[in-house]
Amino acid sequence: MNVAVLHGEVERLKAELAQTQEALAQSEEARRRLESIVSDLQREKFGSRSEKLSGEQYHLPLEDVEIAQGVLDAAHEKAQRIIEGRPDGACASHRRNRGHLPAHLPRVERIIEPQSRLCPCGCGEMSRIGEDVSERLDVVPAQLRVLVTRRPKYACRRCSGAVVQAHAPEHVVPGGLPTEALIAQVIVAKFGDHLPFYRQAEIYARQGIRLDRATLGNWAGRACFHLKPIAERMRWHLAAAGRLFMDETTAPVLDPGRGKVRKGFFWAIASDDRGHGGQGPPIVLFHYAPGRSGEHAERFLQGFRGQFLQVDAYEGYDRLTRLERPQGPWRLVHCWAHLRRRFVKLARNTKSPIAEAAIRQIAALYAIEATVRGVSPQLRLAARREHSTPIITALKPWFEKQLSLISSGSRLAEDIRYGLAHWEGLTRFLDDGRLELDTNPVENAIRPVCLTRKNALFAGHEVGAENWALLSSLVATCKLNDVNPVAYLAETLDAVINGHPQSAVEDLMPWRFRKTSTPNP
Repeated sequence: MNVAVLHGEVERLKAELAQTQEALAQSEEARRRLESIVSDLQREKFGSRSEKLSGEQYHLPLEDVEIAQGVLDAAHEKAQRIIEGRPDGACASHRRNRGHLPAHLPRVERIIEPQSRLCPCGCGEMSRIGEDVSERLDVVPAQLRVLVTRRPKYACRRCSGAVVQAHAPEHVVPGGLPTEALIAQVIVAKFGDHLPFYRQAEIYARQGIRLDRATLGNWAGRACFHLKPIAERMRWHLAAAGRLFMDETTAPVLDPGRGKVRKGFFWAIASDDRGHGGQGPPIVLFHYAPGRSGEHAERFLQGFRGQFLQVDAYEGYDRLTRLERPQGPWRLVHCWAHLRRRFVKLARNTKSPIAEAAIRQIAALYAIEATVRGVSPQLRLAARREHSTPIITALKPWFEKQLSLISSGSRLAEDIRYGLAHWEGLTRFLDDGRLELDTNPVENAIRPVCLTRKNALFAGHEVGAENWALLSSLVATCKLNDVNPVAYLAETLDAVINGHPQSAVEDLMPWRFRKTSTPNP
């Protein structure tokens, strides 16, 4: 090997070494940044109270961790590719997402052929013996379009009286700009995806469409008017349910004339029989009330024929147990998740062995429930009587004994007294296989409303809050039934506007719409 060739090989190796060192440095820097974010999260969890984040802020550093992890992965992959001598664009043999993309999504295929299919030995063209296939998820940006409707006029040339023309179709906004599909998108963006109208207006402006928040609100209000019969029919279904969930959350509302915000409440009523294999559709219906008094719960449940109401321990629900109804008073079923949270918080703050023992006992109840999730009420009840009843039977006297051994003014004593005070409601699930251990179904349904409230800050007035509740009910029920809320609202609005008979409103229920997992015809 001559000197020039040797020198060139040395320079190439130096360049490769420098490139490898740079890639490793990038990987190390990404690792340090990830460790820094994780360290901040640990300080948030274990540090002093003044350093801690609120619950609403907590998701932000979690997103930062995921982003930093992505940077670290990319840097590591680049360094690995350089070390292994793979060319740019070549990837390792693993296929993390292979087979996980829904089958109904359209496939756009491309075939990448080698530069030459001729055998380097001069034998001629090589034969195909197989292929490597990879799938990646792509996106086509949302595209606005203009629907032009032409209605030709026809007249008879032989006489002067006859002129015919098709009737103009009905629309939610007569003679206005939006189609029903666009109105549905606006509604779901706010009440399902938590984008206030002003943010949506900014998004449309990027495509040259100037819309103000008042216009978007007007569209949603018109849709709300036409969708009221749907919500009323959903209420009819809830009224017939034997067991319901109920919860409430704050709804800040502007106080007209004072320029201030006062606290209202969204009340959620839900039915979800999937836990015991029931055939009824999951439904959630929101209502607005200016306060949290139990009289609002009584008013919203007027005419309901259910027997059991699964709730938290808020005393406002107690008045429902004294109502005179043909079915008898409501029987409250209290939430083990709320009791567990108390002990979990205490165990984190104080390392209390009594709190930790209580958590283990409650965890055992949930482990039993997991084995009978989705089976018939009879099987659930049998399993509970065999496995859960002994735990419950031992747990109450254990609570009472611990209470006698600790300070009556301690937080632990307060939490134990909370459980004992609601023992009848907590143990009611042992008598009926339809009942759940907690109120998680309604809490999960109400959580998106909290996010929308957080992003929108407050409703403009009480009527706006009532409309907010109605539209949130439809969007949330669509999600519970695995239905695309945009497609559902678009087609339902079109059907209502074009004269769908009131007597057939049952056909427009969200759970009768096609499921998201089914490809559109």
